[in-house]
Amino acid sequence: MFAYRLKLFSLFGFQVWVDASWLLIATLIAWTLAVAVFPAVVQGLDAVTYWWMAIAGTIGLLFSIVFHETAHSLVARRYGIEIRGITLFVFGGVAEMPGEPGSARAEFLMALAGPVSSLALSAALLASSTAIEAVGGPRTITGVVGYLGGLNLILGLFNLVPAFPLDGGRMLRAALWAWWQDVARATRVAAAAGNGFGLLLIALGVFEVLRGDFIGGMWQFLIGMFLRAAASAGYRQTMAQRLLADVSVAQVMTPDPIAVPPDVSVESFVEEYLYRFHHREFPVARGGVPLGRIGTRQVAALDRDLWAGTAVSAVALGCTPEDIIAPDAGALQAFSQMAGSGRAHLFVVSGGRLVGIVSQHDLMGLLSVRLELAGERGSGPKRRPLSGMRAPV
Repeated sequence: MFAYRLKLFSLFGFQVWVDASWLLIATLIAWTLAVAVFPAVVQGLDAVTYWWMAIAGTIGLLFSIVFHETAHSLVARRYGIEIRGITLFVFGGVAEMPGEPGSARAEFLMALAGPVSSLALSAALLASSTAIEAVGGPRTITGVVGYLGGLNLILGLFNLVPAFPLDGGRMLRAALWAWWQDVARATRVAAAAGNGFGLLLIALGVFEVLRGDFIGGMWQFLIGMFLRAAASAGYRQTMAQRLLADVSVAQVMTPDPIAVPPDVSVESFVEEYLYRFHHREFPVARGGVPLGRIGTRQVAALDRDLWAGTAVSAVALGCTPEDIIAPDAGALQAFSQMAGSGRAHLFVVSGGRLVGIVSQHDLMGLLSVRLELAGERGSGPKRRPLSGMRAPV
């Protein structure tokens, strides 16, 4: 899901990352604060001061999102749920989980922690802003602190909307799960609520655009589109965990894959492998032992005049633990490993030897068949990769 991200820091043992998309939106937010928001809130200051306030406000926004997601993560840790890290992206942030909570109680309390933390932070910030203003503190500080207090209030209230995958939607799912003892049915209803809320935001966005508020309307439209897609993906992820829980990698992998010897020239690789089998990437192996991988990207980066005299081993990428999975591992583990590493396929290795390849296409194909057999044909896109992520803020 997050192809380009940077590590910011660690907090309570959780790695905090920022996706490139958030850096873009942070720039737009800072610009909006500097030219529109703070000049209206605190009048009579110079442009440089407004920009400093905007930078402080944007950093405060980052802290607010991390604070919200850390609350989720700490409760998840309390219930033994693995959290791989926190990533900020264009629509807020996510706490990365390889799976779903094991009980309705854990789901409810983990979801509740986010809005509660945001509302508590809002109360503290608004009280601080009022206190600073009462003692005659700088208007710049009261403006920034008051803005962040109001922002966290909106963040907390918005996340209480009972529309999956918002926190309120997860709380709704947890309540229905506890009542019906059926997580799939509960997820279906909560996802339907998320889909409906997304449609409402889309309609409101179109209305605002027609009224002349293009920026605000487009944001509502985009958030609505995102919520609809996230609700569908969340439901499919839950179904995947039910339908693929008993499937091993060995059952879905392609056995005896085509491997490229390391001493073959790049030119021969292109002619005898790429043009013949039409795969974008191949494992490199000697005597069945995987050594690395090579594909169209590595070939394209090499001058064509050097193809004939360059061995595959000179340009192939080495094997890492992220590239390898055991045949007795679960299909869900393969999904999670692909999502975490960004790989489209994994090498299946047993006893140090390459015995197969499992691809995202293979896994999604099996999931689609099982969804259709379970009567869930229209539940969402057939080829959308599973992210293993918690709900966005």
